[in-house]
Amino acid sequence: MKRTVDVIWINLLLLSLASFLIGKFELSNISIFIILLISIFIKGELVIDYFMGLKDVDWRYRSIPILWLVIILLLIFIAYYLPEQS
Repeated sequence: MKRTVDVIWINLLLLSLASFLIGKFELSNISIFIILLISIFIKGELVIDYFMGLKDVDWRYRSIPILWLVIILLLIFIAYYLPEQS
């Protein structure tokens, strides 16, 4: 178990570093934005499964934080995408 958590933690750090570097170099287009949203979803899933301990829980209980995460990411996408349309 300890080894799994260490690997998950390293993955979270690498995904966060990639997000930081994208922001640092000011890379900005819709493709990069979608990649960032996917990486945020992956990080959220890892936290929900391993650090919140919901990996082996019934799907009804796991679906609550996953649904919350999807709603937040959709709202972020809408907030980013709508100003470009007007």
